[in-house]
Parts: sequence; C-alpha cells; structure tokens
Amino acid sequence: MFWDDTPGGAPTQAEDMVDLSFRVQCRELPLDHAHGLSRVVCTALPWLRDEAHAGIHLIHGAESGNGWARPEQSGAGFMPLSRRARLRLRLPRARLEDARHLEGQRLDLGPVVLGIGELSVLPLRAQPALMARHVVARSDQDEIAFLREVAEALSALEVPVSKLLCGRSHELQTPDGTLFTRRLLVADLDPVASLRLQCEGLGPGRLMGCGLFNGHKDVAPVHSAPGMM
Repeated sequence: MFWDDTPGGAPTQAEDMVDLSFRVQCRELPLDHAHGLSRVVCTALPWLRDEAHAGIHLIHGAESGNGWARPEQSGAGFMPLSRRARLRLRLPRARLEDARHLEGQRLDLGPVVLGIGELSVLPLRAQPALMARHVVARSDQDEIAFLREVAEALSALEVPVSKLLCGRSHELQTPDGTLFTRRLLVADLDPVASLRLQCEGLGPGRLMGCGLFNGHKDVAPVHSAPGMM
C-alpha cells in the first residue's frame, strides 16, 4: 500500500534550510551542555552568529516513554551517549561547505572533549506535528499564558494555530543566569506552515537549542490533554 496524505502541489521538504548531522566521538556529556556546546561550535564556525535562523540542536541521550513525562535533571551530572548520538546544526543549505570545517575537530567542553566526525545532510520534511524540546519562556507565567504568547507568535509567522500542547519545563544555565524553557508540541500543521516553522524557529536562543522544531510522530496526547488551544 502507498499512502500519501500530502495535498497535491504542496511542498514536501524545505529548499533552503537543512539539518547537518555530524557523528560524534564521546562517551558522555554534561546534562546541561547548551551554553558550552554553543560556545565551542560558534568559536569553530564564527559566521554562525550572523545567520538569522541558524541553530545548534542539543545532544540527547536515550529517551524513555513518549518523552513528555520522563524526569530530566538540570545542572550538574552527565548523560551517557549511544553510538547513534549526533551533533546537528540547522543551517541554510548554502552554508554546507562552510560547515564541513567542523569535521575532524575536537571540541573542548571542559570536563569532556567532543570529537566531530563525518557530516550528513538531513532535509527538513513537512510533517503535521512538530515538537521543540526547548522554547524560551518566562518562569513567572503559567502554561495558559505561555500558550497564548506562542499562539500570537505563530500567527505573526503566518503559521495557523490549531493544536498546541505544553510539555515539561527545563532550566538552561548560562554565564548571564538561568534560561527558563518549556517543551512545545504544535499539531495539525499543513505542509507550508510545517516547513515555515522548521525553517524560522520560534523565539530566542536558537544557538543554544531553543526554538528548534522537529517532526513528532505521537500526537495522541494532543487530543485529550488539558491546556490545549
């Protein structure tokens, strides 16, 4: 059986933006490595800071369950990395050759050294449900207020809002203080809106892994969870 729900004529993948995936050689990383990773990658690729929609995905260990209820530590501690762990950058396709400069480098994160291996290109594909692990939020606002702000921001991006689900909160440490974030699922996206959100992202902190959306297959919780808009 072949089953394609994409509306006729709709784009299936982004033309100008891609994810670049690098193999990594490292047994473990600090749980809170957002700032350190951003610092060393931007030092190796200084032009990253001038790319408006560029992003650095955080490196994650194995998830359990559906990834929405699993406890996650903040601050000190380390997480083991599997052989499938990758460093991913979201970049304009035109920066592909510039990003190859990372291949073979060893990035010093202080307690560990992250070896960077071969690069592969991952297209951004239109998917109806997208999830961001970290979206910058205010620690003094509740989930409803956060979702209202998200809905307004998505409307400004011309991304129609149908279903939003707020996941667990997290804190990222920086030299300037704590960055409070929330996990966010956006569902029922049409192909154009899905690609636009992946290419542009949402909110600040893109180089620390914030506001970067990826496809999310399990949208069942959206239909029954409270806080949905």
